[in-house]
Amino acid sequence: MISRMFNFARMRRDENGSVVVETAIVLPVLIMMMLGGFEASRIVSRENELQIAIAEAAAIVLAAIPEDQADLDAVELIIESSTGLPAGKVRLQKRYRCNADATLTLDITTCPTGAVISEFIHLNVWDSYTPLWTKFGIGKTVDYDIRRRIQIS
Repeated sequence: MISRMFNFARMRRDENGSVVVETAIVLPVLIMMMLGGFEASRIVSRENELQIAIAEAAAIVLAAIPEDQADLDAVELIIESSTGLPAGKVRLQKRYRCNADATLTLDITTCPTGAVISEFIHLNVWDSYTPLWTKFGIGKTVDYDIRRRIQIS
């Protein structure tokens, strides 16, 4: 009995393997924090890329005001190629404000005769990003929907 107590006391003093146990407890937490930081930075980075694309589109629209839908389609292609977005993720539309109305309309003929008409280009860029952590059942896909309005007249 005394020899068993002696062995137990000796085992309590033995610290071999304690680092392995501590590492096994802490390492998964550190990996999840690293993964979370990496994915969060990718989410913010993509948002920034899309904001830059919208700013680029606004600069193009103001530099050469599009006259018709073909010009708007050309600007859409430029933005899609600069951001790497697939076709159909960028939309530019002409919109009109009649007098001081709060809403914009797609059809200029809906404005009353003699109304002061302001012309706008409505820019819309959308995309989605699926973080790696969704494979572990945490979170969901991040959807981006960025809109700008540029007055051209």
